Amino acid sequence: MSPSLARSRTFAALQSPQFRLLWFGNIFSFLGMQMQVLARGYLAYDLTGKNTALGTMMVAFGLPQLVLSLFGGVVADRLPKRRVLVVCQLIVAANSAWIATMLALGQLEFWMLVVAGFVQGSGFSFIGPARQAYIGELVPRQDLGNAVVLQQLSMNSTRVVGPSLAGAFIAISFIGAAGVYYMTTAGFLLAIVSLFWLPAGEPRAREVQTSPMRDLKDGLSYVRRQNHIGILILASFAIIMVGFPYQSFLASISKSVYGVGSGGFGVLSSVSAVGAVVATIAVASISTRRAVSWQRWAGLAFGAALIGLGLTGTFVAGLVAIVFVGGLSAAFQSLNNSLVMTYTEPIYQGRVQAMNMMSWSLFGLAALPIGIVADHIGIQETLILQGSICMAAIVLLDVLRRRTVTELAGGNTRAPELARERSTAKPRTG
Repeated sequence: MSPSLARSRTFAALQSPQFRLLWFGNIFSFLGMQMQVLARGYLAYDLTGKNTALGTMMVAFGLPQLVLSLFGGVVADRLPKRRVLVVCQLIVAANSAWIATMLALGQLEFWMLVVAGFVQGSGFSFIGPARQAYIGELVPRQDLGNAVVLQQLSMNSTRVVGPSLAGAFIAISFIGAAGVYYMTTAGFLLAIVSLFWLPAGEPRAREVQTSPMRDLKDGLSYVRRQNHIGILILASFAIIMVGFPYQSFLASISKSVYGVGSGGFGVLSSVSAVGAVVATIAVASISTRRAVSWQRWAGLAFGAALIGLGLTGTFVAGLVAIVFVGGLSAAFQSLNNSLVMTYTEPIYQGRVQAMNMMSWSLFGLAALPIGIVADHIGIQETLILQGSICMAAIVLLDVLRRRTVTELAGGNTRAPELARERSTAKPRTG
């Protein structure tokens, strides 16, 4: 394949002007989110001096997503997606401006951060499903998987620069944490402005109107019927909930294992994010047919990389391992999300994406028990355990997937592709 052809396949979805506008607008939103992650943690510890405050912030952000994400998916399938995005991002922007103002006035208290984290988590419960489902309105069906991966690329790219920018700005006296929150507020507003040049994203026409609760039950039933989609969602739950919390313990690894302190923690985080960006670009051109195999191997390799990170005893070896951990985690997530989106019928996109995204709320909640395990058996042993569980989960789910494929097609291994082709030809009406 020529380099020019490879590049065109890697960035195929960006050839759509509407998706390109959404993609650039989302960069401002993702950058604001990543900057606030660091600023929020800094403020929580500065106000309380306690590590438990950091855990409280994660719970405040993750709990509403666990409770509300499914309803966010229902809303995304029932209302114009642009309207959902505008309203919810306005709430997130106002929430950010409130914290910035309290900081500027010297009135900020810890409980305000908890409330703001809860509001932001609630907003993202509706923004996430609507944004993912909206992509299907903006790109041709054949570019849908590529668009999902490129969306992941924009988020991973902001992970590289967002925390570094926030840390640098906080250190500048006339900007500080208040300035960071005002900047992120402006980023959220720019993302909103970009939406007004896009179509409304009206919900799919239905033959029979149903209640929101009926829609929720119908979405759950759909995933049960489409077993190959359910298996992908379970894979996301297993890998993200069990494996991704490694990010929460990089500070501990830097200090207790490598002895390099906060400076080494920053380097590990940045290297992990760079690996994620490179891997996301690498998998962007993979076709749906090949993505099934690559997703499985990425999950297995991610588990192996976690084990490798747990076995390292020096900072240099840890840097090598974390490149693979960050890269393979992003590759798995990008491919898995792409497959879920591609296989799902348009009328169910919001609800299915909401189920898939619930793994992130579980990631935040799972960090606490994993941390307790690490305190008892050691952080390196815990990483090895996490990696082993991830690999075992992928193997078990692949066995289940193969059985499902055989049952679906009577031995035809193209069952998921055939299901997708059928859904494209004649969408269900719910």
